[in-house]
Amino acid sequence: MVTLPPRLVQALERFNSAHPWDHNAHYHAWILRQVPRRFGRALDVGCGSGDLARLLATRASEVHGIDSDPEIVERAREATPAGAPVTFAVADALGEGPDGSYDVITCVAVLHHLPLDEALAHFRRRLAPGGTLVVVGLARTETLVDQLLGLASVPANVLVGWVKNRGRTAPRPVSMTAVTRSAEEGFGDIVREARRVLPGVRLRRRLFWRYTLVWRRTSDDLVID
Repeated sequence: MVTLPPRLVQALERFNSAHPWDHNAHYHAWILRQVPRRFGRALDVGCGSGDLARLLATRASEVHGIDSDPEIVERAREATPAGAPVTFAVADALGEGPDGSYDVITCVAVLHHLPLDEALAHFRRRLAPGGTLVVVGLARTETLVDQLLGLASVPANVLVGWVKNRGRTAPRPVSMTAVTRSAEEGFGDIVREARRVLPGVRLRRRLFWRYTLVWRRTSDDLVID
């Protein structure tokens, strides 16, 4: 197995502290490519500072962002222009939240905080027929492929951080102040569970220590609670 030398890990942490950039926000443009140009309702689970919810609002009739952290939800509200079709609420990711089903559900860097099977089943129930679920998640490094992709992410991470910050030191963006935790499930476990709960789901390992999941609920998909 390929492992990063401790000195390299420490050097990378120092660089990221001085030149921070949001690895999750890096995938926001990709997320928009997975959803329709126009749709009705969207739910952003674990909305954080609301950046993705505001992007979804450029295409949706209404967007609901939920997060369990009251402080970050308040920051999201403060950053959202008056009149934007976006609401934010402090809520449990697996709670009922706003009533009704959704045409789009997004979940970025949140799924590893939740019981995997329960969360996927919950999202499936809340998704309207024909709707799209998009997840950007974190998985535990287990295989050689995981290690090699993580190794390839190191120079790419440095390059993006340097370019985004124009070589200058910078404070962390608000979106990076949310509580974090390490992933416990490996990518293989996530794939197996996702395929069981979401037939036809597509998953892929990505750079910057992330994976993506996309599932579209067919009009004849029957959900039994």
